[in-house]
Amino acid sequence: MLLHIPQVLSPEQVAFCRERLASASWADGRITAGHQSVKAKDNEQLPESDPVAIELGALVRAALKNNDNYFAAALPRVVFPPLFNRYRGGQAFGFHIDNAIRYDRTGHLVQPVRTDLSATLFLNAPEDYDGGELIIEDTYGTQQIKLPAGDMVLYPGTSLHRVTPVTRGERLASFFWIQSLVRDDGDRRLLFELDISIRRLTQATPDHPALVQLTGVYHNLLRRWAEV
Repeated sequence: MLLHIPQVLSPEQVAFCRERLASASWADGRITAGHQSVKAKDNEQLPESDPVAIELGALVRAALKNNDNYFAAALPRVVFPPLFNRYRGGQAFGFHIDNAIRYDRTGHLVQPVRTDLSATLFLNAPEDYDGGELIIEDTYGTQQIKLPAGDMVLYPGTSLHRVTPVTRGERLASFFWIQSLVRDDGDRRLLFELDISIRRLTQATPDHPALVQLTGVYHNLLRRWAEV
């Protein structure tokens, strides 16, 4: 499932992130690339242990805790600490698939993270730069993603994807991975659609007797599929 989640960060939070990133100590983005993706990756990135990355990563994670659609879609068990990258001057990232397992080298996570889901949170407006589209190959074909500042796209970690060259301006983003309580993408999709339906029904007819049954179905499916 590929999902656009709007307004994960407020305009004020986006402005704060950009202010902090403007004076950050950027490094070669290949520091976190795998054996194959290192050949295709050309961007800049904040090291995982950089104080600005840790500060802004905490801000992103706090914002995610208040986002119902994110929780319903991801069903997060473990979230890899958010990272930050920058593309400019023709930089790009060729087609690749993210590593199946990520290790947090800062020591904040003691266990490795299985990358069930990948997330990209855009930190500047589409009109600020040319190129920089996130191209994702999924079940329904090729998806081209370039979102407003503060919006995020969530997609399966198994997806083949790339970032097109940035030929004007710069593209700033946060990216991270999620190990879900529910490993299978199809099962997560069914649970997400059921969750959305229950919320809509609750708003429209809060006393409808079917709500108890539907909520029970949701939790019994989650109980069946969840890995805890």
